[in-house]
Amino acid sequence: TMKLHLKGDAICTLLLTITFCALLYFHLKIPSGPSWQSLQTHKKKPLDKIRLFTEAEVLEDRLSQVLDTPICQPNLKVLGSDLQTSTLSATMTPPSFNFRQYLRNKDCRDFKLIINQPNKCKKAQGDLFLLIAIKSVVEEFERREVVRKTWGKEGLLNGVQIQSLFLLGIPKNQTALPLWKSLMNYESQTYGDILMWDFLDTFFNLTLKEINFLKWASTFCPNTKFVFKGDTDIFVNMENIVDFLSGQNPVEDFFLGQAIFYAQPIRLKKSKYFIPEMMFGQPAYPTYVGGGGFLMSGYTMKRLYQACQQVELFPIDDVFLGMCLLRLGLQPVSHDGFRTFGIPRPSAAPHMHTFDPCFYKDLMVVHGLKPAEIWLMWNLLRDPGLTCTRKKLVSRPFRWKTSNRSKETVMQQDIIEH
Repeated sequence: TMKLHLKGDAICTLLLTITFCALLYFHLKIPSGPSWQSLQTHKKKPLDKIRLFTEAEVLEDRLSQVLDTPICQPNLKVLGSDLQTSTLSATMTPPSFNFRQYLRNKDCRDFKLIINQPNKCKKAQGDLFLLIAIKSVVEEFERREVVRKTWGKEGLLNGVQIQSLFLLGIPKNQTALPLWKSLMNYESQTYGDILMWDFLDTFFNLTLKEINFLKWASTFCPNTKFVFKGDTDIFVNMENIVDFLSGQNPVEDFFLGQAIFYAQPIRLKKSKYFIPEMMFGQPAYPTYVGGGGFLMSGYTMKRLYQACQQVELFPIDDVFLGMCLLRLGLQPVSHDGFRTFGIPRPSAAPHMHTFDPCFYKDLMVVHGLKPAEIWLMWNLLRDPGLTCTRKKLVSRPFRWKTSNRSKETVMQQDIIEH
C-alpha cells in the first residue's frame, strides 16, 4: 500500500511539473503587449505626416492583439459605437462615446453617400462663386427652412452665383424618427440640397462630415471660387461676405474665421469636449477657427482635402481642420466679423440689449441664434427705415479662464458708442 501511494504521488508531481512548464512556455511565447520590434517600427516610421497619436498608436498595437475583431473591419464603420450602420435597429440607441472603439475604427473615413447632389454646381452658369455647406441633422427641418429662406438662399446675390447644401448623417435616435428615410428623400427631391452619408450623426462624427464634404466638393464642385461652412444656428450677413470675397483671389490659399490660439485640451471627463491624454498628449491644440462658420478659397478646399488624408482623424472637427491646416503650413486668418461664440453682453453694461441690428450690420457671422431670431434679424437688416448710430463691438484676444470645475474660452468685449 505504501508503494502505491508513493507511486501515485510521483505521477501527480510529474503531471503538475509538465503542466507548469507548458504554461510557462506559452506565457513567454505569446507577448502580452506590443513587442520591442513593434515599438522600434513606430520609431522608424518616416515623418511624412503629422504624428498626433503617438500614445494612441502604442495603445492600438496593444488593442490589435487582444480584440476579437480586426481594426477597421469593413462591416463595423460607426465611430464610437459597436453598431453596424446598415443594420442599425430602430429600437436601439447608440451608447455613449467609446474611445476604445474609436481607436479601433479611427482609420474608417470613407462612407457611402445615401443622398447625393452630383449636378449641384452645374446649375451655376460659369464657375460657381460661393458654395455654402451647412452642418445639420435630420431633426432640424425648421432650421433648414429658415436658412433656405434667409441667408442661405440660392441664386444671384450682387451679381454672383450662390448654391447651398446641408450635410447630414444617419439619425442616432431612429425610434423617434421612424420615417426619416422617406422624409429625407422627399426633402431632397423638393429642394435638391441634401447630402447624407451612412455614418451616425453624432458630435464626435462631425469630423467625418468635414472630410467627406471635402471629398465631395473636390469631386463634384472643383471649380467653385469660395466655400462657406457653418452651422444651422448662425446668422450670416451674406452681403458682407460676398463684398469681402470680391477682393480675394480664389486661386490662392485663403482660410478665414474666428481663430483660436493655444486652446488647451479639455481633460474633464464630464465635458462635451473631453479628450484623454492617450489621444492627444500635447499641452495645446494647433491654431484653428471656430466651426460655427468660416470661409476658404476653392484652391484651399482642394489642398485641404489632400492634407486631411494624411492626418489622423480627431473627434473634434474644428480642431481636426486646424491639424490639417498645420499639415499644409497654412495659418488661418482671424477676422473680427466672425463671432462663433455669439455676442456676449459686455460686463460694463450687463443690461444692454445686444440683439440689435446695428450690432449685426457690420458683422459676417454670429453663432447661437434660434430660428425665429435668424428670421427676425434677416428682416430687420433689410428694413429701409433702419437707422443706426455708430455702435461697434471691439474684440480683445481670447483668454482661457480656468476654474475648479471646467475650462472654457472667454472672449472679452467692450462697446464703443459715438
